[in-house]
Amino acid sequence: MNREELLSNIAEWRERIGEASAKWGGAEICGVSKTVDPETINMAWDGGIRTLGENRVQELVGKLDRLNPAFEIHLIGQLQTNKVKAAIDKVAMIQSLDREALALEISRRAVAAGRVMPVLVQVNIAREPQKAGIDEELLLPFLQQCAQLPGLRVEGLMAIMPIADDPEDVRPYFRRMREWFDRLRDMDLPGVQMRTLSMGMSDDAVVAAQEGATMVRLGRALFGARPKKIDN
Repeated sequence: MNREELLSNIAEWRERIGEASAKWGGAEICGVSKTVDPETINMAWDGGIRTLGENRVQELVGKLDRLNPAFEIHLIGQLQTNKVKAAIDKVAMIQSLDREALALEISRRAVAAGRVMPVLVQVNIAREPQKAGIDEELLLPFLQQCAQLPGLRVEGLMAIMPIADDPEDVRPYFRRMREWFDRLRDMDLPGVQMRTLSMGMSDDAVVAAQEGATMVRLGRALFGARPKKIDN
């Protein structure tokens, strides 16, 4: 993708998301840079993208030294516990905290690295058996458990919605996520902050923004169709 096309895509989506999220105070675009080459990713900075979402630790490590260091990098893919060590000093946030074992490992590695890792708790709001995430009825106790861990700081929630031909079909899930976000914020749980509600991707981001996302994750919408792999 050339620079002009990329910047045009970013401008279009910033306008669309801005309009859709206006009543909530706006939503940030996280540029999903999976399989995108560093040179293309770096051009996105000039379009106003400040946060990148990477899915795989190994890919991130392979291209990190060629990325603009000013980007804030979030890990948005499912994270194996044995990959935490490699990620702990390379990302600004882990958006995909979905289980106790991972929380414990993030905390352990973060403490060893002398830092506190901001995290979002991933919620399986549609109860899809093939997807990661905490079920709704376990969310509150899980948050309270995470709040006790010294190496991480809960800053919000993340969700991946079911694939749907019509984004309207998943609007109720987005709405329920915002309800949880507001409820937990109002509870003011010790050690838990509700700053970020990350939900919505290229096919349903406008609906997500309308329903109160504070961050949407756009890959294909910005960068176009992806190659199967990149050369590191």
